Order: sequence, then C-alpha cells, then structure tokens
Amino acid sequence: MHNGKFGNKMNYSHLEKYFKGKKVFLTGHTGFKGSWMLYWFNMLGADVKGYALAPEGTANLFDSIKGNTLCNSIIADIRNKEKLEKEILDFKPDYIFHLAAQPLVRLSYETPTETFDVNAIGTANVLNAARFLNQPCIIVSITTDKVYENMESHHRYNENDRLGGYDPYSASKACAEIVISSYRNSFFNPKQYSNHSISLASARAGNVIGGGDWSKDRIIPDIIRALQSETPVIVRNPNAIRPWQHVLEPLGGYLHLATRMSDDKIKYSEAWNFGPEIEDDLTVEELVKLAIKYWGKGTYETPELKNQPHEAGLLKLDIDKAKSELEWFPKMTASESIKFTIEWYKEFSEGIKAAELTERQIKKFTS
Repeated sequence: MHNGKFGNKMNYSHLEKYFKGKKVFLTGHTGFKGSWMLYWFNMLGADVKGYALAPEGTANLFDSIKGNTLCNSIIADIRNKEKLEKEILDFKPDYIFHLAAQPLVRLSYETPTETFDVNAIGTANVLNAARFLNQPCIIVSITTDKVYENMESHHRYNENDRLGGYDPYSASKACAEIVISSYRNSFFNPKQYSNHSISLASARAGNVIGGGDWSKDRIIPDIIRALQSETPVIVRNPNAIRPWQHVLEPLGGYLHLATRMSDDKIKYSEAWNFGPEIEDDLTVEELVKLAIKYWGKGTYETPELKNQPHEAGLLKLDIDKAKSELEWFPKMTASESIKFTIEWYKEFSEGIKAAELTERQIKKFTS
C-alpha cells in the first residue's frame, strides 16, 4: 500500500552511475513521454541522440524545454529504414530506448495502415539496425498496456497473457510485441548473448499523465484547455476505468529496467508491465473531479455522444513481476499523480518556464 508520501518506496539515486557519459539513442524524443525522458537523461549526464518526427502543434513540451539543445536531434521518420540504420550505427549507442509511435487509439481508426506501419514495422526497423552494431547494447522497446486481448473484466493482465487488440492502435502494439519477441528469439537470443551482445526487453505501460501534454484526444490536455477557457470539461467515457499514472512512473521503470539489464545481460531480457497499484484505479469521471479540485474551479458535462469509436472501458495491469524481480514500485497514488500534473500546468500558466517545472518535478520524484 502507498504511504501517501511519494519518494519512500522507490529510490532512483543509482541511475546516474549507469547513464552518466553513456550514449543513449532515444526514438520519439520529441513526443510527450520522450521529452520528459530526454530532460531526465540530460539531468543524468547522458549523451543523447534523438530520432523522431518534428513535434506536433505549436504548443508542445519538446519546444517548451528547448529539447533540441538537450541532444543531437534528428528529425526523421522511423519508417525510413536506411536513415534510421545509419543514425544508429554512426552513433554506436550503449542504450536504445524506442518510444517513437503513433500513440492514439482514436487516430488509429482514421489512419490504420499508417498506425501498423509506424508501430510494428518501425519497431522492426529499430531492432534490425541493432543487428549490425558490433558492440554491446541494451534495448528497451516501449509498447503499451493495450497489447493484451482485453476481455474488459477485472482480470489483471500479466506478461504471459494473450496478446491481441480490438482497435488498430492496440493491435499494432501487440504486433510490435511479436516483432520484439521474434528478434529476441532469432537474432538476440539470450542463450547466445556472447555471439551478439544485445539485451532486448519490452516495457508495457498505460495511461500516463503529466505536465506539458497538449495532444488532442487526450484527457488531461482536454481538461486543461477547458479549465483555462472556463468552459465545461466534456467527458466522453465517464465510467471507463484506466490505470492512471504520472509519466515519471513508467519512465523510471524503463530506466531502472535498463540498469538491471546492465547488471545481468540475460536475466531481464523479456516483457515487463509498469503500472499503478491495483487499488489505484480511477474512472475518467473521478479523474476529472480531482483535476477540477486541484485547479481550484471548473465544471464538467457528460453528454450522450453517438457513433464513438470503440475504446476499452476497463483495463487493469498486473505489476507483480516488476515488483518482485526488478524491485520496482510506483511512488505516487493516482490522486498524487493528478495533483502533480495539475500543479505543473497551473504554474506554467502563471509564467514559470516548462524546463524549470520539469526539472523541479523530476528532482522531487527522484529524491
């Protein structure tokens, strides 16, 4: 159970020892999660080369934190196999964190083939390039909690559960997991580690929230835009239950996993779930109520919306494996995560710089 004060369960003081001065190839560095990770790597003293499309929209975290000054930023498409391979092989990374993706369920209905192309074939392109690295490399490939064949029951999905996907996004990420498994078996088999020197793991995490996310069709940005414009928050699926967690929770999990892989190149090369504690599930409506409370004012509405694309109503992750084998634990309750998130936006709207807020929150989270 949480003790209410985050910071007491999980210690991240070991990270600098592993990443300082190390070369990290980070795909998706211009995205929301990627920008938080880029800033954290910068604080750890890593040498980062980022590879991603240009950040979306005029308001985005990457530009707000001046991300192009924090790394060697390559703006290119993950589907450009030759370009990606050249950038990886020229850089000779110690670590590869693959976050680049088409990350939105609703958009995947509009661009299904592109979603499969980016999420499945893009992952294959990254892993294929790593085949030609003539040096040890640790690869953490990020998918999602939506890779499981979701029966929308209270079953908590663990890493051995069946992969699937109703919508193109979820299915494309399940495909990415199969690609990762295939490359791990065929080219980076842990039993033949001495022949290839590559450790490959996948990480499955869910609905992340945090400051600096301005994407459309995502709950927190939608809430913030409504609160700032003093209009009611429109809640699409008020009763949907999601494993909400602050963006720093899974990012910390990915980093911690990579340190474990550094210590044991074979044992940890598999799939891992990162999510909140089981008692910490909130409905969308509960999330909205807490956000309004921490903002200080606001209202919401739950209109009857017709012809909405299917989105899962219930999804729960089992994180027992990460807790027992990696000794990784979430630090914040869902309520603390929402408070942390709303505080970032509130202070940003009061004129505090995004980089200062991001650094302050990483320091608080890791202290």
